[in-house]
Amino acid sequence: MLDRLSPQAPDALLALIRLHAADPREDKIDLGVGVYRTEAGATPVFAAIKAAEQQLVDTQDSKSYLGPEGDMNFVNALMPYIFGADPTMGGRISGMQTPGGTGAVRLALALAQKAGVRRVHMGVPSWPNHAQILADLGMELAPFDHANADGSANLDAVLAAINGAGDDEAVLLHACCHNPTGIDYTADDWAAIAAAFADSGTFPIIDSAYQGLGHGMEEDAAGLRAVLAAVPEAFIAYSCDKNFGQYRDRVGAFYVLAKEPGALDTAFSNANALARAAWSMPPDHGGAAVRIILRDPDMTAQWLAELDDMRVRMRQVRDALAKAGTAGRIDLTPLGSQNGLFAMLPVTKDEVAQLREDHGIYMAASGRINIAGLTTANLPKFIAALAAVAG
Repeated sequence: MLDRLSPQAPDALLALIRLHAADPREDKIDLGVGVYRTEAGATPVFAAIKAAEQQLVDTQDSKSYLGPEGDMNFVNALMPYIFGADPTMGGRISGMQTPGGTGAVRLALALAQKAGVRRVHMGVPSWPNHAQILADLGMELAPFDHANADGSANLDAVLAAINGAGDDEAVLLHACCHNPTGIDYTADDWAAIAAAFADSGTFPIIDSAYQGLGHGMEEDAAGLRAVLAAVPEAFIAYSCDKNFGQYRDRVGAFYVLAKEPGALDTAFSNANALARAAWSMPPDHGGAAVRIILRDPDMTAQWLAELDDMRVRMRQVRDALAKAGTAGRIDLTPLGSQNGLFAMLPVTKDEVAQLREDHGIYMAASGRINIAGLTTANLPKFIAALAAVAG
């Protein structure tokens, strides 16, 4: 039977990790892996998470099953940060825990498919797993250009997708800190997007994976909230991987906005059935730690301060890149107005290879870089190498 299988291409990012690890050069730079790094190059566990985990060690008295919905106290504790002062919007929003943001995206798309959606419009480039999940579900991807050549978001393209979508179609958007471009919609853009959703009746699916890493928790939720205020129904996929540093603990949530509170029971009976068949129930530990933090004002303040430090450091890196102006033919100034962990450089695959081989600088073949891989110490080398290769 196994001889019927065809070999699959290895994950390019995992291959890049192995290449970087094998490189003996002490001044090598890793801009590939999508995790936050400190100025010292570490990806530490949040102190607030450590404290919450200690509480779990001291007080948790069971590892019994929770059910496919997971820890609902975790799910509910996140909601004011995502949705604002009226987190259920009059009882119209509820959610469930998922294995990371990936699980939330998978569940959102699977439930949309079960509700009749067959085609999803999405700006490209995008997080690669979006397209992979759609393909695995057998749903059609309808791509549109996310960005303009000048480093701004392509508002015309997303409005055309929303206004042109049919009854069996949806539009998938990033809430903030777009992966991989770092190019976000402006407040005015979001107002136009919300109005287009309202006027067209097109169904929105919003992926929020980086809240707090752009301009702040409130600011990064503003676009999502504008859309939800304008539409009768929507799906939201949420990840705690980045803003709580819970990468390997797989902490996410899936939320549904319904026309009326009474519609949520049917929606979640279907979502629970899909989750039960896919992963039975989500892992508990990471979500429990987040729940403990968000229930304790002092721990919440500690977490927000740590998140602020991350955001400030990434903003400093972006400002330094923008200040450098150009590196060869590459204009770095747009990176200063972009957000989050990632940016896209207009380099060729050959230039990416040359940066790796000649200068020990590792990045995805697409030109995506992890901003947090740059530091005060290695920025001059990076800019000089980029100028040499893309001169």
